[in-house]
Amino acid sequence: MMVRICLLSIISAVLVASSLAQPHPAAKQTGLVLVKAARLLDVRDGKYIENAAVLIEGERIKEVGSASEILQHATKDAKVIDLGKATLLPGLIDCHTHLMARFADSPDGYLLGLATKSQAYRALEGAADARDTLRAGFTSVRDVENEGSGYADVALRDAINKGLVEGPRMEVATRAIAAVGQYNPFGVSPDLIDFPTGAQMVSGVEEARRAAREQIGHGADLIKVYADWNNPTLTVEEMRVIVEEAHKAKLKVAAHATTPEGIKNALNAGVDSIEHGHGADREAIELMKSKGVFLVPTVGVIDAIIEKRRADPLTAEQRKRLEAFAQATYDEIQMAKSMGVKIADGFDPSREGLHGQNALELAAMVKRGLTPMEAIQAATLNAAELMSWQDRVGAIQAGKFADLIAVDGDPLADITVLQHVKFVMKGGEVVKDETH
Repeated sequence: MMVRICLLSIISAVLVASSLAQPHPAAKQTGLVLVKAARLLDVRDGKYIENAAVLIEGERIKEVGSASEILQHATKDAKVIDLGKATLLPGLIDCHTHLMARFADSPDGYLLGLATKSQAYRALEGAADARDTLRAGFTSVRDVENEGSGYADVALRDAINKGLVEGPRMEVATRAIAAVGQYNPFGVSPDLIDFPTGAQMVSGVEEARRAAREQIGHGADLIKVYADWNNPTLTVEEMRVIVEEAHKAKLKVAAHATTPEGIKNALNAGVDSIEHGHGADREAIELMKSKGVFLVPTVGVIDAIIEKRRADPLTAEQRKRLEAFAQATYDEIQMAKSMGVKIADGFDPSREGLHGQNALELAAMVKRGLTPMEAIQAATLNAAELMSWQDRVGAIQAGKFADLIAVDGDPLADITVLQHVKFVMKGGEVVKDETH
């Protein structure tokens, strides 16, 4: 009997793991669908296929090529979607979202959000943000912490996978892990012992290990750590056991790191990606390259905030600090590009007006020296690799999910056209069509 119970447990675990590893919508497209467009961007070689077509069977791409070739293989009853003069691209991927976060743009916005919004309400906000993100052309996201909403991101991921709500494919980091007292919210009275925190706070190696195990047990697809805040916080030893637990479970670890020492600590602990990295020096970037670690620079949201506050009265010292910070983001991406560090797209929205504006990140990366093709690859091939989803998304290729977007114009000539996506398909299902 015990052997039978053990075997049933193993089989159940395998089935659950398989369902989490391969997200798919509940309602599958049946029959063949033929999508035609004036041109299709092959993100692998950076070239266009003119007068292109994509043949789709169910959720997956069956064939890609010129329309004249593909039409020969389509059955007469195949549904045809003709996008006319549009440019077709793979669904975009954002590797740094916070779909559960809609905090007010004020100094105490984060604290008030935790104090006044129930987790149920925040889950509904997350569903709205997921819809906006998908309709903006981002068909997959890596959600790197739910900012104090418990495990609502796990629930959102699962609801999307079951077709209950509309949103992108999600990898979720759940609560994230930070050092005690070194993450939001700050300034809370010590008398409020049970006031919610933006991350799971730990102190010491065993607490760090336990937090990682808890989050994995509750459905995390990756683990997020805060290597620093204003200064380095978690120790190398604390992060190392988190990485150990994650890697045992075949999961990756993302590290918020914005100081040279914090970045190096995270890299020496074995993390898989550096999030932000704005304070990186040459040594840190070189170490990133040598370890094969991804950089997710999140510079678009910085530009959006600077633009919004352009008219704010600033002292000479404040303006100087702002300019120095902006310059640091230029230097970071320039160094990363010159050294061949893999860059993945990530926008970092946490306010109502920013969700769905994810393509601002692509323009911000081009502004800092990436070519439009490199920026698009950061949001397709590179992002898919970081998520370990390169077998299913990131390119318009036979066997991958039929995640497609279409825009007017040429994104290789003007990256900003990706801020105006006209057509979105996810898994063979049309989510948005404004091409007619």
